[in-house]
Amino acid sequence: MKSLKVIFFGTPEFAKTSLEAIHQSHHEVVGVVTVADKASGRGQKINQSAVKVFAVENNIPVFQPEKLRDAEFLENIAKLNADIFVVVAFRMMPKILFEMPEMGTFNLHASLLPDYRGAAPINYAVINGEKKTGATTFFINEKIDEGNILLQREIEISSEENAGELHDRLMEMGAKLVVETLDGLSENSIQEKPQPEVEHPKNAFKIFKENTRIDWTQSSETVHNFVRGMSPYPAAFTIVKIGEDQKFLKIYKGKFEIESNDKTAGTSEIDKHHFKIFTKDGFYLPEEVQLEGKKRMSVKDFLNGFQHYYHISMA
Repeated sequence: MKSLKVIFFGTPEFAKTSLEAIHQSHHEVVGVVTVADKASGRGQKINQSAVKVFAVENNIPVFQPEKLRDAEFLENIAKLNADIFVVVAFRMMPKILFEMPEMGTFNLHASLLPDYRGAAPINYAVINGEKKTGATTFFINEKIDEGNILLQREIEISSEENAGELHDRLMEMGAKLVVETLDGLSENSIQEKPQPEVEHPKNAFKIFKENTRIDWTQSSETVHNFVRGMSPYPAAFTIVKIGEDQKFLKIYKGKFEIESNDKTAGTSEIDKHHFKIFTKDGFYLPEEVQLEGKKRMSVKDFLNGFQHYYHISMA
């Protein structure tokens, strides 16, 4: 089996796991491209991407261009004479870059393409109550997540699993799939195939804060899936009234029941032992929450901490 010279493009922990898998394989990582270091927090501490940290620790050359079309950057990448580029959790690439290596550029995407093209495939698979998802490697072209498929692997989603837990399982499975893809391409044993045409594709658009508020007029199961799909990040929220103050309340975990009642969706029953929020067809019971300005806690601790208020209600 031929050892391929690889340039890896990626940023977060999800990508780092694939980089590590390639580095431990018989293929050679000759360079890494990642996001620029960023200052964050009160002390404006400089943070490096997970991919950069791994590359530096393993003496792999690192490139952090502001613009992927920069002439000097493209020249330096070309000098490495890589056989193939691998992309995991990175930004869009210009054609002049992804067409550079002789064997092309492939991407790992955390869904069974063509389903859930876009920035948040793991979240939306859970939000939509899917029973299965998976990972796909595909050649990059000028359209987002629409290139020819190389390999796919399927994974089941449990009814209580959240997006973070699924992320971690897909991260490990995806890393293995990346190496399998490199192996198959080096042996010329993979036949790429066009993605099937889908009349009504399931999309995975980028999630913004305004998209994370819980709609209590939906069914109990829909609410439950929404909370799971947003947990632990960015986290689904609702608004509660504590005393005279309105506060954001993030909900990370809970359970639901379906029952016939005459309660208005979005109203609640709260005492020092119970927190029940009514939905279209039943109710939802938060189990792990985080009140604005406070740490994440069990709902029991939340209710104990605010029992001195006369009333907690949904705002």
